[in-house]
Amino acid sequence: DRDLAPGVVRLKRGGGHGGHNGLRDITAQIGGDFLRLRIGIGHPGSADQVVDYVLGNPPAAEREAIEDAVERGLKVLPAIVEGQEANIMNQLNRRDGAAGNK
Repeated sequence: DRDLAPGVVRLKRGGGHGGHNGLRDITAQIGGDFLRLRIGIGHPGSADQVVDYVLGNPPAAEREAIEDAVERGLKVLPAIVEGQEANIMNQLNRRDGAAGNK
């Protein structure tokens, strides 16, 4: 998710597609009420650089933060499947970094 800093993890239910064609298609097929595990990759700062930024390789420090975020996301998936959505949202969505977010 380019709207989140590299390494930030958030769990969200619903929301718009934000121009993301994959989310646009999912929403068209099943509606917008689904869980999203959002993993931040950051933003290049300029809209005309987004495509190359998203498709390119991140710098080493950002890559490490993103890989760590993926690991944190994988660790909470069983709890999400077990119905602990609210607990996981509270854990991941803290803004103070207590949940390991950057």
